[in-house]
Formats: sequence, C-alpha cells, structure tokens
Amino acid sequence: MSASLMQQGFDLMLFGMGTVFVFLTLLVISVTIMSSLIQKFFPEAEPEARPGPAPTTPAQVNDPKLIAIIQAAIEQHRNK
Repeated sequence: MSASLMQQGFDLMLFGMGTVFVFLTLLVISVTIMSSLIQKFFPEAEPEARPGPAPTTPAQVNDPKLIAIIQAAIEQHRNK
C-alpha cells in the first residue's frame, strides 16, 4: 500500500511540475512574439531634439557663492 501511495504522489508531482513548465514556456514564447509584433507595428518614436542652453561644465562655474556652498557641503559630508 505504501509503495502505491508513493508512486501516486510521485506521478502527481511530475504531472504538476510538467504542467507548470509547459505553461511558463508557452508564456515566454507568447510574450516574445507579442513584443516583436508591437515593436514591428508600433515603433517607438524618436525623441525630438530641442535646442536648449549648453550644459555647464565645472570649468564654466565662476560664481564664488556657489563654489562656497559646494565646498561647505563637501566638508559637512566628510565630517559625518
């Protein structure tokens, strides 16, 4: 009786794990196909280039008040 019960439990375990494996495999395949279809028929629009101010580099910052604030923040961080 015990061997039969163990065999039934093993069969049930394999059936359940097989079902989950097949479902997840189909899910991955369907998501991949849907993703490729969406990218094919609805491509992502490229962002428009907007003219704006040139980014400031550290060499362009000449404001002494800003430099003092940055130095104070660095000192406060180092003293923690």
